Amino acid sequence: MCAVVGVFGVENAAQLAYYALFAMQHRGQESTGISSADGERIHLIKKRGLVTDVFHKGRLKLLEGSCAIGHNRYSTAGKDSVLDAQPVFAKYKLGEISVAHNGNLTNKYEVRDELIEKGAIFQTGMDTENIVHLIAKSSKDKLSDRIKDMLTKIEGAYCLVIQSRTKMFVVRDRYGIRPLSLGKLKNGAYIVASETCAFDLVEAEFIRDVKPGEMLTFREGKEPKSEMIFEPDPHPCAFEYIYFARPDSIIDGKTVYNMRLKMGEQLAKETPAKIDLVLPVPDSGVAAAKGYADGMGVPFEMGIVRNHYVGRTFIEPTQEIRDLKVKLKLSPIKDMIKGKSVAIVDDSLVRGTTSLQIVRMLKEAGASEVHMRIAAPEIKFPCRYGIDTASKKELISAGKTVEEVRAYIGADSLGFLSVEGLKDSLGNDSQYSLVSFDGQYFAGGNEDSPGCSNYA
Repeated sequence: MCAVVGVFGVENAAQLAYYALFAMQHRGQESTGISSADGERIHLIKKRGLVTDVFHKGRLKLLEGSCAIGHNRYSTAGKDSVLDAQPVFAKYKLGEISVAHNGNLTNKYEVRDELIEKGAIFQTGMDTENIVHLIAKSSKDKLSDRIKDMLTKIEGAYCLVIQSRTKMFVVRDRYGIRPLSLGKLKNGAYIVASETCAFDLVEAEFIRDVKPGEMLTFREGKEPKSEMIFEPDPHPCAFEYIYFARPDSIIDGKTVYNMRLKMGEQLAKETPAKIDLVLPVPDSGVAAAKGYADGMGVPFEMGIVRNHYVGRTFIEPTQEIRDLKVKLKLSPIKDMIKGKSVAIVDDSLVRGTTSLQIVRMLKEAGASEVHMRIAAPEIKFPCRYGIDTASKKELISAGKTVEEVRAYIGADSLGFLSVEGLKDSLGNDSQYSLVSFDGQYFAGGNEDSPGCSNYA
């Protein structure tokens, strides 16, 4: 998860970064930050809370300069501290630097231990701090060369936006695991963001995705300089299409909503049910539920109302908060559900907590049968590339059969989309990252590796 943004070449850069982060609030709710550069120094504001809570007109005015980078934090482990918010700022030999990172470095601990042995002092648990230290300790004369040097020492998933006092550097790992897109504003300035929904809000034109393995350098008065640092080996994360991204975003040329619709249609082919109507788990299950209803030829109804003043439950850091927020967030329309056999469609099933409570809620509302359908395969392996599934113990499907999971959540039937069905839905034009489903850790790490401690 996490959102990163970079704006270069316009005087109100921080304000545009603010709007972009607002559009990508779904990618992280725990803290937010923006740093700006005016050619002489870097200004930074970051704090716990939502974008609208942290930034207001007075604060944005303090962020002067024509370059701004920003970050919304989704933590995968560790303590909730303002020190762990991003961007990460530091002063070093060549001046000042600010870094925003989305992803997870799989060799974090090895790099960190080596840096500590050489005298580095860490203030946070973030692997992003490794990146800052590696740049600062490089012996290269130019920042661009120090960044390249740093990139040879890190492994895993990363989208980086790095800011100096006069330049901005953007890097996407060779696998393209996390999304990153390049856009152009009406005045000719440039913007990069984790999702294209950020471009829509600031009226930027989408140019292209940043290529896996590519570094872009932004300098005043010049077109962005593109360099291929690594040979591309694209493995975009399937979870971006399943859950993370906003439905109106376009990732690697594919509209997220359309992909979710196809997943639902494929799910109907693979796991049909005798039902009266289809309900989505709002909001991320809506498109897949629509596809399932179309595939089944039965009515699609918004039979569960969501309270939009409660955040996304999956990305809350403790189980107690997740449990409470499910009850606060979702409420069934009883008259619609009573006496009906319903299929409830969700985007994924991780721990089973939410599904158990939703099934119980629908039965208490009078549903005669509740058939749970999941528009993703069974999650059997912990991710090491930036998803909050630190161990197999947290993954209900890692230790239980489909029937055992069905019994646990209390559904009358349970069906998952197959891995092949997911591939067919997304299109077989790319080798997607399916590590949560197949355990193929192509970018380092394994199921026994230490859990994610990144805050990016």
